[in-house]
Amino acid sequence: MFGLEPHVLVLLLLCLVAACAFEFVNGFHDTANAVATVIYTNTLRPWVAVIWSAFWNFIGVLTGGIGVAMGIVYLLPVESLVDQNIYHGIAMVGALILAAIIWNVGTWYYGIPASSSHALIGSILGVGIAFSLLPDSGGAAVNWSKASETGVALLVGPLFGFTLTILLMFVLKRFVRNKAIFKEPHKRKPPPLWIRLILVATCTLVSYFHGSNDGQKGVGLVMLILIGIVPTFFALDNAKNPLDMRVSLAQVEMVVNKINPEELSAKDKADLVLVKQQTAALDQIFAGRTDVNKLPQSERFQIRKAILLTYSRAKNIMASEKVSLSTADRKTYDDAITNMRSFTDYAPWWVLLMVSLSLGVGTMVGWQRIVKTIGERIGKEHLTYAQGASSELVAAIMIGASTWAHLPASTTHVLSSAIAGSMVANRGIKNLNPQMVRNIAMAWVLTLPVTMFLSGGLFLLFRALI
Repeated sequence: MFGLEPHVLVLLLLCLVAACAFEFVNGFHDTANAVATVIYTNTLRPWVAVIWSAFWNFIGVLTGGIGVAMGIVYLLPVESLVDQNIYHGIAMVGALILAAIIWNVGTWYYGIPASSSHALIGSILGVGIAFSLLPDSGGAAVNWSKASETGVALLVGPLFGFTLTILLMFVLKRFVRNKAIFKEPHKRKPPPLWIRLILVATCTLVSYFHGSNDGQKGVGLVMLILIGIVPTFFALDNAKNPLDMRVSLAQVEMVVNKINPEELSAKDKADLVLVKQQTAALDQIFAGRTDVNKLPQSERFQIRKAILLTYSRAKNIMASEKVSLSTADRKTYDDAITNMRSFTDYAPWWVLLMVSLSLGVGTMVGWQRIVKTIGERIGKEHLTYAQGASSELVAAIMIGASTWAHLPASTTHVLSSAIAGSMVANRGIKNLNPQMVRNIAMAWVLTLPVTMFLSGGLFLLFRALI
């Protein structure tokens, strides 16, 4: 299979199983947030709720695109993504998967709604920083531009979730005359039909958007595994003909050649030289080729490497206002490089299916611990119908917006913050349970540094062993 040695094939399969395990853990850890309100309010029976949520998570992964997935992949420095050494790839993906799973299982065991997103991102950052400590890394650490975008998205989500839920609760209190929606759920009876429909709708939305966002993180993880361990086979989208990018390559070269090196800083000058070297390398690979079947697998990886390095090095140059390019030239470049990246930014259909199944099955297991925390422990009072519906609606909107912007969102952070906001809207800040809020906040604060330390240490250990 893929021409791999038996022991490497075994390691590949183990890494894929571990990635599925991460998504499985993500399912019963994070997706409990989606079913918490419908179960706690007796809107749906637990087994109906988890199967319903699992189905919509599955659909979310399949239809959510791969924008967030590629954002996860490109948190790592380009240099680590164009390393063709299979054992280095195994060390990288093995370290980050193990670190994320260890933290996820630990927080789930204690019923703390920690973020699977933060765990995975922290693990990736830890590997990136550890990679920079290696003598052959060239000093590359983390794609800090992408990391800062991700950090802002993960910070803004909970703040908006908290604030918008408070506002929505005030609106409901002002305009909804039927006060049944503000009562504590009956322990045995389901709520009125109209409340049930609202709660089921919000549960469905959170489940779908969770799949479309968190599921993509699993897709990104699997692509890291495939690119790291089988780089020649998964370097480019096999459904596309690499020779078709020659027109876009010519457009990139045309625009790059219009850049005056004298306008650039010393670093940008060096990057411009590298960009021209990479586009020339692509010209050499494509020269005289008319049949894609005559393109060796090893050269497919070289194409990937050239595209990624070209994009990475040209990004800051093209963004500079000091570079005297017309608006039309900049648009030509953006369209051309986007087309070229469509050959590298992809995920096979079977990866989407594998991740969606893992997430869906995980949803149906182990949800009880987190449901109890969401329903009873964040605030000093039991969750009401209005609090459940408003929290889930806000969470769905925030996660959906993040997916649209190709940014990761933490379902746990957003929904927990929204629940906290609904409690504050009822009786003020004193209505929060300080001990549980402290535990959740501690998990949020510790997730990044702990997973970074774990993954970085494991990566350096694995690299030393190979």
